[in-house]
This record gives sequence, C-alpha cells and structure tokens, in this order.
Amino acid sequence: MKNIISFCVISFSLLACSGTKHAAGGGWISLFDGKSLTNWKVGDNAETFKVENGMIVVNGNTAHLFYDGDVKAHDFKNFDFKADVMTEPGSNSGIYFHTRFQQGDWPEKGYEVQVNNSHTDWRRTGSLYAIEDVKEVVVKDDVWFTEHITVQGKRVIIKINDKTVVDYTEPENVKRPEGMEGRLISSGTFALQGHDPKSKVYFKNIMVRPLGD
Repeated sequence: MKNIISFCVISFSLLACSGTKHAAGGGWISLFDGKSLTNWKVGDNAETFKVENGMIVVNGNTAHLFYDGDVKAHDFKNFDFKADVMTEPGSNSGIYFHTRFQQGDWPEKGYEVQVNNSHTDWRRTGSLYAIEDVKEVVVKDDVWFTEHITVQGKRVIIKINDKTVVDYTEPENVKRPEGMEGRLISSGTFALQGHDPKSKVYFKNIMVRPLGD
C-alpha cells in the first residue's frame, strides 16, 4: 500500500509539474521561466541579455533575443502576447512578432512594437514601428507597465496598461517600401530588442495565449 501511495504522489507531482511548466492561467502560457534564458536564442552580442531577479535585463550592443521554445514550435500566427516592461530614462527597445531568428542586425521579418518613453526617437511605446506610430508618451520611465499585443487575422491591436494605442488592419496585397519588405502579417516567433549600450530595459511575466488559427 505504501508503494502504491508513493507512486500516486510521485505521479501526481509529475503531472502537476508538467501541467504548470508553461501554464499561467486563463489560457496564458509563460515563455520565460524567470531564472534563465532557456528556450530563447540570441546571435551576435549575446551578452546584451541576462537574467536577474526574475527579469530579463537588456543592456548592451544591438542584439535580439528570439523565443526558440516548444510552445507552438515557436511559430505563432494569431495570439495574445503580453509582457511587463520597465525602461530607464533615455532607453529604447522593442518587441518583434511574426519574426524569425537572425544572427545579427535588425530583424528583417515581422513587425516591431516599440518600447521607448524618452529616447530621442519620437516613436513612443506602443507604436507599430514605422507603420502606425504613437507620438504620445503614455507611460513613464522607471515604472512597470504591461505591453499587450493581439494579432487576429490581419488585425493588430496594441494596448499599454489596457489602453488601446494602436488598432491596425493590414491592407490586402500591401507592398512595403525598400528595406521594409518583411513587415507583413504571416507567422513566426517573438524577439526582444537590445537597441544600444545607453539603453537599459527590463522584461518579466512574458506570456502568450494562442488564438485559433
């Protein structure tokens, strides 16, 4: 009987662990374990990203950290995505979606959602970068805020602390100018941007909720 009870306890524990490895409630799945960059991949300038106190700290030369884990085989089409973000004064960063791993330079594929409250670039936090830009500063530096991205079909909704700042629908057969050919709705992974050595940005509670494709 003791052996049966022990087996049941162990089995239940394993199920609980496997069920909560990525689960965050309400259909949300955690993409960051709060301890390491496991399931994330970076090419050049990998030292730009490190983990401290449950956060991804981004500070250094230009680099991009791509989600490379097993959730949806890191290929998302329709989804809700959210992350808690904090910027230090003068900092710039971004969150890419529908992108793919790239060893260096700025990602050519996918859209960038801006993270910038006081950098010299006038495109502020929540901008769908160079597509539908936000000039208003809606959150402050040194304060945590939530950046929430929803993609459903051709529609992109970006919210900052539950305030909608972008509601964009990509036109059919849209053609982008040279250098922006890859900014199209498709599918792909997410990436966090390290912009420059003077920028310092923090990310935590990085989660996704896949929607029906």
